[in-house]
Amino acid sequence: MLRLAVKFFPPDPGQLQEEYTRYLFALQIKRDLAEERLTCSDNTAALLISHLLQSEIGDFDESEDREHLKGNRYLPNQERIQGKILEFHRKHVGQTPAESDFQVLEIARKLEMYGIRFHLASDREGTKINLAVSHMGVLVFQGNTKINTFNWSKVRKLSFKRKRFLIKLHPEVCGPYQDTLEFLLGSRDECKNFWKICVEYHTFFRLFDQPKPKAKAVFFSRGSSFRYSGRTQKQLVDYIKDSGMKKTPYESTYIVIPIDQFLFFQRYPTDKAYFIAKEILATERTYLKDLEVITVLSLEEGKTNAHVKGDYQRIGDVMLRNMRTLKEFTSYLQKHDEVLTELEKATKRLKKLEMVYKEFELQKVCYLPLNTFLLKPIQRLMHYKLILGRLCKHYTAEHRDFADCRNALKEVTEMTSQLQHSLIRLENFQKLTELQHDLIGIDNLTAPGREFIREGCLYKLTKKGLQQRMFFLFSDMLLYTSKGVTGTNQFKIHGHLPLHGMLVEESENEWAVPHCFTIYSAQKTIVVAASTRLEMGKWMEDLNMAIEMAKKSTEKSDIFLKPLPNSPPPGSSDEVSLEQESEDDIHSSRSSLDRQSHHRANTTMHVCWYRNTSVSMADHSVAVENQLSGYLLRKFKNSNGWQKLWVVFTNFCLFFYKTHQDDYPLASLPLLGYVVSSPVEADGIQKDYVFKLQFKSHVYFFRAESKYTFERWMEVIKRATSSPARSSLLLPKDEKDRHTD
Repeated sequence: MLRLAVKFFPPDPGQLQEEYTRYLFALQIKRDLAEERLTCSDNTAALLISHLLQSEIGDFDESEDREHLKGNRYLPNQERIQGKILEFHRKHVGQTPAESDFQVLEIARKLEMYGIRFHLASDREGTKINLAVSHMGVLVFQGNTKINTFNWSKVRKLSFKRKRFLIKLHPEVCGPYQDTLEFLLGSRDECKNFWKICVEYHTFFRLFDQPKPKAKAVFFSRGSSFRYSGRTQKQLVDYIKDSGMKKTPYESTYIVIPIDQFLFFQRYPTDKAYFIAKEILATERTYLKDLEVITVLSLEEGKTNAHVKGDYQRIGDVMLRNMRTLKEFTSYLQKHDEVLTELEKATKRLKKLEMVYKEFELQKVCYLPLNTFLLKPIQRLMHYKLILGRLCKHYTAEHRDFADCRNALKEVTEMTSQLQHSLIRLENFQKLTELQHDLIGIDNLTAPGREFIREGCLYKLTKKGLQQRMFFLFSDMLLYTSKGVTGTNQFKIHGHLPLHGMLVEESENEWAVPHCFTIYSAQKTIVVAASTRLEMGKWMEDLNMAIEMAKKSTEKSDIFLKPLPNSPPPGSSDEVSLEQESEDDIHSSRSSLDRQSHHRANTTMHVCWYRNTSVSMADHSVAVENQLSGYLLRKFKNSNGWQKLWVVFTNFCLFFYKTHQDDYPLASLPLLGYVVSSPVEADGIQKDYVFKLQFKSHVYFFRAESKYTFERWMEVIKRATSSPARSSLLLPKDEKDRHTD
């Protein structure tokens, strides 16, 4: 019998791009559970089996579950936890096989025995132990309890001599004491086999490229010539990222409910006002979920024969009543920026509050940075204004709902005009605090007077060639950073350049590098390249505009960076030491978007890094106006069925829920870099109201319920993901004061 098995167990299965690969890994976890390699508590075992059941036989059915468990052995003596398995499986209704496989991997990776393969050994004193190897290094167990870990960074050399396995540590790890640890295995072959596995793991997880074989000695040779052959983890991640590798078609066993069992879209009323009202309801649901406030909006949703009767549901009176009530809160909303400022100060001052803040952001329900939610009330008023404006344009003056809609629009316009400046300040402050949390090497990014302008990925010319960097442009300086090695994947500042005295010039011809330009500053000169000519144009335009504004500024800013002890000095020219990256730096910079907590993975900083693009403050402002919620049917490129999902579009990202009542999203799709369009004939989509999202080879189809909702989704996604030509936030102060949405 030939049995295939997983060789390398990644610490984060989210890095596995292919659905089919995740399925194979889930099969390995299933086997490890059945063979008692993956030891865990009864609760965890029951939860794992419940997800495997959901993947294999679909939604819970007690009699079918019991019958299936009789004929399939997931765990020795599984009868004793059968009740728990059924209890857990009951909660997974609607979960697809792909989602179930992902849950299996997410649970398994947190277990101490995940991917562990024991090799019997003894130490120098003759004590029986188990040796194992993982992505971290060499592990030592006594029974099933881990008693020591020798991280790769601590290990200087691994070798074997007959039955003895030797670990030589770096001097700084062991100090003046014994620097070589010795373990005795059962035989020379067992010892050599374990040594080979260690070599392969170290190469796969720690090195950039597989080592080249050494030239063979002509007469004599000593030691083993064994080398790992195959791609390293970094090479695999880069290959998929750079090539946009075509995904393997995977036929899921999940049974898709026929589309005719969903809502009958064609029976809905065709009047545009109905769908505008429905949009208010859908986006209100998302808004209320964000605020965790129980509110009932007096709207009726569902099938109706209003278009037959000619008796349309009114919305203007409801909106007018609510706008007048909201007016009383305008004075509170004007103090929102004070609230954000005080919250930021308090988290710096009180460690306990900082911990509570961070812990809350790690919860699934907090799908965006926490302070983003604090902006929602003012942003919601802007949405009311836009939606009421569309209603007023749609109605004729004689329509019985027109007068109320027009008066509601007047009320909300008064509020938004009073709050416009507060919103601009709030959005800028929110963005600065978000960056403060994600950048290492600066502790006063939110200094008064500083404005965020643009962030994005550029390639900086160094002695090693072009190196990927994240750049951040503010009203007084330009920062450049690289990916750090922290658990939250923060970015480490490599240098910052003041805008006063800066000059920017296109330099493609000089350096023979496409989309290349040079930045001259008082301290140093740097050469950078953008991914496209359009990206280069955006950066040069914003840089020149910011430099001009800095020149015109009558008050020279006295804001200076206060770098952390390990950060480089301003404009440091020590490029080699400054730009030297460790293996962990490089590996971390290529890790999956899913590796961070939910909102960190979706912040524009991280998405720009992976999608090789940039975003301006103007883009953020436009994105605020273009938010949408509602039910859509989703189809993958290689799947046959459509899945109904509640979809929320905010912060350049689609968030997917099973229903609008769910507290947190199942998954998310950052849209920066994606193109929205209608399907072409080759796509084979024979349905109405379908739009297509594509980034390289990644393709998704979404089906809306009507022509109006289809056009709205197309409109908001296009507007939010297409960069405006200029930032209105960079206008001179007298013009900025006249800025309206």
